[in-house]
Amino acid sequence: MPVHISIVNKSPHEVPGYQTAGSSGMDLRAWLPEPIRLQPMERRLIPTGLYMALPDGYEAQIRPRSGLAIKRGLSLVNTPGTIDSDYRGEIMVPIINLSTEVQELTDGERIAQMIIARYEKAEWVLKNELEGTERGAGGFGHSGTH
Repeated sequence: MPVHISIVNKSPHEVPGYQTAGSSGMDLRAWLPEPIRLQPMERRLIPTGLYMALPDGYEAQIRPRSGLAIKRGLSLVNTPGTIDSDYRGEIMVPIINLSTEVQELTDGERIAQMIIARYEKAEWVLKNELEGTERGAGGFGHSGTH
């Protein structure tokens, strides 16, 4: 059953939606008065014109679009970005141009994906030591597979 989320859309673009029945993410669109040119390694916050009120216990995760990443070298500075349930400001997307060429973003262009996810709050239980596991303290690349 879908979660109901209040949204204000100040842009002329449609609200985010799922492109296919199996999609987990909804595309976010740029809301720009004129095209923006991003130089190589330049980063900028891109407005969407969207404001939302997530229910307590939910977050919105903002992720790069794979097509923009592979075809144009555009990604997000922090990924996934998190929008908390108590945030009421405009959804802004921090895009970076990782390519060696200038990239142009235009109004209405799909620039990121948004995934709505439920989360649990944690409470710490202070201990003097932790229960052992087969892996123990083995870190990165330590799962025993090749």
